[in-house]
Amino acid sequence: MSQEKVKNILEAAMFAAQRPLAVDDLAALFEAGDWAPERKAIREALATLSEEWQERGIELVEVSSGFRFQVRKEFSGWLGTLWSERPPRYTRALLETLALIAYRQPITRGEIEDVRGVSVSPSIIKTLTEREWVRVLGHKDVPGRPELFGTTREFLDSFNLKSLDQLPPLRDIQDIDEMHDDLFAAVPLVAVVDTQETDLPENAQDDAAGSRDQDDETRADGEPVTSETP
Repeated sequence: MSQEKVKNILEAAMFAAQRPLAVDDLAALFEAGDWAPERKAIREALATLSEEWQERGIELVEVSSGFRFQVRKEFSGWLGTLWSERPPRYTRALLETLALIAYRQPITRGEIEDVRGVSVSPSIIKTLTEREWVRVLGHKDVPGRPELFGTTREFLDSFNLKSLDQLPPLRDIQDIDEMHDDLFAAVPLVAVVDTQETDLPENAQDDAAGSRDQDDETRADGEPVTSETP
């Protein structure tokens, strides 16, 4: 089989797939045949494809889960008419929470609240987990054993990252609104329900921390938490 045919098969597979394909996934396409390219040949074909699509509206990118074709960001604004409804944008509170989890993971809900100075609405954590950007990594070894949150592979894929090492340095994030726009352009968005937050006065933070510990202990035992507001 020629390298050109291998390249065309890989290209067709990535267009047909609904998810990123790892090199192992692509190699599996050839297992039923009499000949299969080596992993090195597959990577070489992917590099060739990437070069061939450089001047097009579509690009080949490598994310955490593998390789995929996607619309170049600079052309996404022209495609809005293809969707009947424009999804609502994420709130500032959700984006700040996601940023803290991404950069300071593993982190508890209480630690997020300490940094932001406001209580985190339950719907924010729910939205992030339902979107599969955030998951529970474990529990902190302190009284109440609060949950430790971290990001997922889906988070990396959504933001075109191969690993957390590719996150921009914090000093490069000048404005949370700019981050908001980047997120809006990069990923399918969902509604955030009930994201109203309550300010935490300095003299109330100790009481709030105690309340959070109790909530986290209950959640660790498997019971639902109905409120985070102190």
